[in-house]
Amino acid sequence: MAKGKSGGSYRSAISGRYVTAAHGKASPRTTVREAAGGGSTGGTYRSAISGRFVTTAHGKRSPNTTIKDS
Repeated sequence: MAKGKSGGSYRSAISGRYVTAAHGKASPRTTVREAAGGGSTGGTYRSAISGRFVTTAHGKRSPNTTIKDS
């Protein structure tokens, strides 16, 4: 699934690939919804579970439930 312009898209925390909206909604603990036109966050980590930014150490320890934003 390519990045859409309306409403954002979902990305897997495990593979880093974009997934369908149905998969994203069915797997909320391992997917992150990305807003359309989101800006750069400078390489920080974000939790797929809470959506909050986490420390680099936590992001590296939890690769299946965190996304490294660029």
